[in-house]
Amino acid sequence: MTPRVTVIVNPASGRGRGARMAEHIHRAFADLGVDDIRFTTAIGQERDLAAQALRDGATTLVACGGDGTWGNVANAIVAAGSDCRLAVVGTGTGNDFAKSLGLPAGDIDAMARLAVRGPDRRVDAGRVEDKYFINIAGFGFDIAVIEDAERIRWLKGESLYQFAALKQLFTYRGLPAAIARPGAPGERRRYMMIVIANARNFGGKFVIAPQADLADGKLDAIAILDASPLQRARLFGAVGKGTHIGHPSVVATASARYTLTFDEPPAFETDGEYNRARSNVVEVACVPGALRVVVPERSPAGA
Repeated sequence: MTPRVTVIVNPASGRGRGARMAEHIHRAFADLGVDDIRFTTAIGQERDLAAQALRDGATTLVACGGDGTWGNVANAIVAAGSDCRLAVVGTGTGNDFAKSLGLPAGDIDAMARLAVRGPDRRVDAGRVEDKYFINIAGFGFDIAVIEDAERIRWLKGESLYQFAALKQLFTYRGLPAAIARPGAPGERRRYMMIVIANARNFGGKFVIAPQADLADGKLDAIAILDASPLQRARLFGAVGKGTHIGHPSVVATASARYTLTFDEPPAFETDGEYNRARSNVVEVACVPGALRVVVPERSPAGA
């Protein structure tokens, strides 16, 4: 099959950074003979553009945006059962998935070269209801942070989510839930945050799942019990360094499947995209080897 690269750009990513970098993106790919560049015009349209590109014969889809854009394009690939490769260019806020792969996502020229000529490897994806995620699915605290960040207009980038997270440390009320996995029934407890991680990083600079492996057929559940604002602040600092594992308030497990039970259908995020569950019982599962992802010549251990 003749390789065919399609570039999908979210101009709204990074609060307009995608639009500002559009000319650079176009030039970088044109220099490599790639002229199929498509732009989103509505929220979440990346998935539809990606699905059409697959029907048009794309063998590599380049997602230009942040984790949400990358996740939406990945959703189209995985849902179609396609062998198409995913490459990413970082014009978003956190660009967390790329960090676990050691990708220079913000370097448009380098990522263009990798997208066209670079190697790839298979990685797992996670699934919540009919949504797939490549980085993390989150319940509780990070949903409150996303909702708060939408109301903050005077910050951008990683600083936005760090500020919103700091604010929610003092105002978030916690989330009652039970987390079960095969062979281990769940006990109802009050959590500050539940993250089901395929990769290691989220929220810009937080190393939420330092043991996560993108190709081990498992997802890492990091459940942080609710605590006082002071204890939350200490955990906040530890998560930034990836040293929270082993803390008495942190329950960390790895499994191919989880069943989460809430008092009511919860809001949750997949790769930063806001969702509302259909039921108070939510199944989260790993989909092993679901996606071919363009990687650097040497990927970091555990990627």
